[in-house]
Amino acid sequence: MAEDAFHAFRKVPKTGVIYVTSEASRLGFSPTDPDWCNLGQGQPETGELPGAPPRVSSVAVHIDDQEYAPVAGLWELREAVAGLYNHLYRKGLPSQYSAENVCISGGGRAALTRAAASLGSINLGHFLPDYTAYEELLDIFKAFTPIPILLDGDRGYSFTPDDLRKEVLGRGLSALLMSNPCNPTGKLVAGEELSRWVSVARELDCTLLLDEFYSHYVYRSRTGQLPVESAARYVEDVDADPVVLFDGFTKNWRYPGWRITWAVGPKSVVERFASAGSFLDGGGSKPLQRAAVDLLDFDHVEQETRAIERVFRAKRDTTIARLQRIGVRFDRIPDGTFYAWGDVSELPGPLSDGMSLFRAALQKKVIVVPGEFFDVNPGKRRSGRASRFRNYVRFSFGPSAATVDKALDRLEALVNEQH
Repeated sequence: MAEDAFHAFRKVPKTGVIYVTSEASRLGFSPTDPDWCNLGQGQPETGELPGAPPRVSSVAVHIDDQEYAPVAGLWELREAVAGLYNHLYRKGLPSQYSAENVCISGGGRAALTRAAASLGSINLGHFLPDYTAYEELLDIFKAFTPIPILLDGDRGYSFTPDDLRKEVLGRGLSALLMSNPCNPTGKLVAGEELSRWVSVARELDCTLLLDEFYSHYVYRSRTGQLPVESAARYVEDVDADPVVLFDGFTKNWRYPGWRITWAVGPKSVVERFASAGSFLDGGGSKPLQRAAVDLLDFDHVEQETRAIERVFRAKRDTTIARLQRIGVRFDRIPDGTFYAWGDVSELPGPLSDGMSLFRAALQKKVIVVPGEFFDVNPGKRRSGRASRFRNYVRFSFGPSAATVDKALDRLEALVNEQH
């Protein structure tokens, strides 16, 4: 039957990661095949890391876990999330998060979808480049209008609090969605700069929707300081400041398969997210939520985070150095995440745009993601001109160091073949 035979359905696009793995599968790719190197993956390695706590290998299922979990999540898990934020970011502050400030979801996209479904008829700002899944998310809900904000690689993708003020006032933004650290550029807004962002949002009543899923992959923290960052540190009143944070076990705990995430924000906003979840997804897995409570213990979080910083910083440095050696240019060295956002325009002709490099790398059993997928264009409203990011590629150093090294060997051989 023809693909378009069912007229009741529209064609639904794939995100960048799903597209590249689907294309690789046509050539025999399997996640369990050790000969393939997936530098396109959006997940970290999930095995043991030196110095990290032991990995969870089994989960007990209580008799009442056969029932639905509450749409907003198990109360004890919500309490544990709130407690961790207070411990990490709000010691000594009068306003503290509680369980009522937390909404649990079955995955990061589910949390962001609940948020999008809760927005009113507003202008919502978003950055270019940013996370590929935002594109369809920002198009499917018609209540709000997505407003793109182009970041300049020549400025290292910088966006100052003064820039934020101009955008809010000039474009009438009521909310801004962004990943911090940013997927794909690795740019981190932190410290005094992030504090000023929160101040501008508070003053101008512009809600910050901050995707903090990579907030434990931070490579420029002060010596001795736990390498994490969150806007939660700079909120004055947890129920009044327009700041909503998204995070979960997917990246920062390295349990993507658990599909446990959360939104943290004012109680009135969390109530709306739970209402949206009641008709969108119905809530997450009850036994996994119960098992997740212990993973929020601060000692566990500290050990895991410090292990992530040691292992992933080393992989970042190797990835950047070796890609630079073959001619890939970087607008900035990533401050966070496990991605390197590279300009390939100076590679030999057949490899000098992202899609061409992607296709050629597949022949070497290496997967990368062309930069054009991060040119977030909801509804394809912008013209059909070639993407500004057509010469960029996102290289993931999420896999093991051995896999990353093998992939870099193959990419180097691919470039050398063109000389």
